Amino acid sequence: MSTLTLNNFQITDLHAPLGSVVTGLDASQPIKPEVILQLKQALLEHHILIFKNQNLTDEEFLNFAFHFGSLFVPPDNIPVLASQPGVTPVIIPVSNVDGGYTGTGELTFHSDHKWTPYPSSGSLLYALEVPPEGGDTYWLNLNLAYESLDESIKRRIADLQLITYNPFLNKPNTPRSKYRLDKSIPLISPVFPHPLVRTHPESGKKILYLDYATEVEIVGLDPQEGSELIEQLRSHLPQPQFYYQHKWSVGDIVYWDNQAILHYRQAFDPNQRRVMKRISLAGSRPF
Repeated sequence: MSTLTLNNFQITDLHAPLGSVVTGLDASQPIKPEVILQLKQALLEHHILIFKNQNLTDEEFLNFAFHFGSLFVPPDNIPVLASQPGVTPVIIPVSNVDGGYTGTGELTFHSDHKWTPYPSSGSLLYALEVPPEGGDTYWLNLNLAYESLDESIKRRIADLQLITYNPFLNKPNTPRSKYRLDKSIPLISPVFPHPLVRTHPESGKKILYLDYATEVEIVGLDPQEGSELIEQLRSHLPQPQFYYQHKWSVGDIVYWDNQAILHYRQAFDPNQRRVMKRISLAGSRPF
């Protein structure tokens, strides 16, 4: 574990596969350029930044997020969490009360907006109320997951393209498939193949760009062969040496690199309140 002290705040690397904790920084106040650059470098190296003890209005939260990029806006015909045609909420309530989204159940390892043409580069999630137990978030380092694969598997997947199907187009009460085996079912939304092995646009690291349970299809492979390969890769993902588990405190803001990691949420008691706000930042076409 190492600590960088700069301008009265500290960036402390976690003793974990990813993550740094930022203390002594008031995100509601103007931030010096050299501090922003240090934060961006820390995110690039450690994939998530955990800002402690924040107390922000929505405007202050937005102003802070925009130091790192512009707002993610999906195409009108590609629904995402909380979107309506022509309308993208600037700040999304991730909450089990007051009309918020995502409920109280388990959310399997995933990255946001992978089914869109330009998935988001990152998100910031701000904790306002947290349950006493459960509701922890895990972040998984997809570069580590890729690097630990056998060389034969790396060669096999090096040039494959993966379609991730939009989970927000599934019909209610219909079991979700993890691989598209039935080609006779018509598509109801555009699809956007992305590399199964993604190159991070800033670090150049190789990323195993695959969710744990979202419906997918490998372009050009026999469906059964593709399904077996994806199942093999997914069985490799949820290993403790790849992830960090975060127990939330009120005032935490976690900023994660959506281009390099997955995130997972524990289920929690529906009788407890969990109230958070999320901002997602624009990204580029994966390569």
